[in-house]
Amino acid sequence: MIFQPEFETLERPALEALQFERLRDLVDRLRHSNDLYRERLRGVKTPAALAACAELPFSSKDDMRDTYPLGLLAVPVRNLARIHASSGTTGNPTISAYTRRDLAIFGEVMARSLAAGGISPGDMFQVAWGYGLFTGGLGAQGGCETLGACAIPASSGNTARQMQLMADLPVIGFGATPSYALVVAERFRAEGRRPKALAYAICGAEAWTREMRAALEETFGVIATNIYGLTEIIGPGVAQECLDKRGMHVQEDHFLPEIIDPETGVPVPDGERGELVLTTLTREAMPVLRYRTRDLTSIDRERCSCGRTMARIDWFTGRVDDMLVIRGINVFPSAVEEALLRFSELSPNYRIFVDRPTHGLDQMLVEVEHRSDATVDDADALTAAVGKRLRETLLVSLTVRVVAPGTIERIEAGKAKRVIDRRAP
Repeated sequence: MIFQPEFETLERPALEALQFERLRDLVDRLRHSNDLYRERLRGVKTPAALAACAELPFSSKDDMRDTYPLGLLAVPVRNLARIHASSGTTGNPTISAYTRRDLAIFGEVMARSLAAGGISPGDMFQVAWGYGLFTGGLGAQGGCETLGACAIPASSGNTARQMQLMADLPVIGFGATPSYALVVAERFRAEGRRPKALAYAICGAEAWTREMRAALEETFGVIATNIYGLTEIIGPGVAQECLDKRGMHVQEDHFLPEIIDPETGVPVPDGERGELVLTTLTREAMPVLRYRTRDLTSIDRERCSCGRTMARIDWFTGRVDDMLVIRGINVFPSAVEEALLRFSELSPNYRIFVDRPTHGLDQMLVEVEHRSDATVDDADALTAAVGKRLRETLLVSLTVRVVAPGTIERIEAGKAKRVIDRRAP
């Protein structure tokens, strides 16, 4: 299903003309409505073509920290209808403010995302992302209401209740972090039970891989798709995978995507991997110009087989900020997960420990559970094979520990913590 074909299937020349018009309006509005952008845009010409977006200044999370709490507002405070915020684990939370129009756009892009992930008007969709300041729960609920689906606001955690709702009600779709969706799936399997009608899982808010998706689909018996968003942009719904699974469609009439070289800031050709940059074309309260997401991906602007013309971004190989440097080698946790899940005996539950002994070299330990339904005849041989695969993939020395199912702590609320870096700053 395509929720808004008049936008989602626009031919690219018409879509780019709309983007250009909205970009010019945004730049002119920022010059007159926000002190930071007024100063940053001083002497910068309003774009004369869409490609001239690359000549505009970047923004970043530091801008939000430096102007905390509401220094990036582009409307009077009296015009606000809602505030969300990130967790703020490294300082002040990132504040995200919305006008009523912004909330309507949020509902619209989430409705498109739910529809792309298999949800139809009248379906029940169980929301297991957290409610409150986090954008996930209320964002998904707004999407259900805009689409005409029935939202079940279960929120995160309380797995027994989640399972009861899915066992008793005709819940078609489930929205959660991928790690928590796997927790629920494992519990159903362990108890020999099945959801009543579940067919689709829409997962996001933390990094995962196609290999983990395959494990989730096999365990849960669903079609799982990937959703992407950021508090700084609007929340979830910035991009969503359709059922053809050929990348995540960016809602391009609202969010202008670019891919740049993270080192130089120069745009790279379509298909080449780099850092995703996003501009909010329609947001009123807190628009951002060329926001550096730090997420690494590539872009494809060809029409998708589903009929959508919106550009697709690939699954993320990681974040610039999440990259581990082990003995001078760059290591992304996603590469570890991808290698681990090539072994049918292993589950997607793993952790990476990094230590630096006094006067010693960095040491990396990968701990991973074997699947509860897998027969491991020779644990030492499996451990050796996993270690060999990881060393060949990552080009770094490491130790592997294969542990029993249930050894690694499950996170029911929030994001799974995959990396424990114990090196002193």
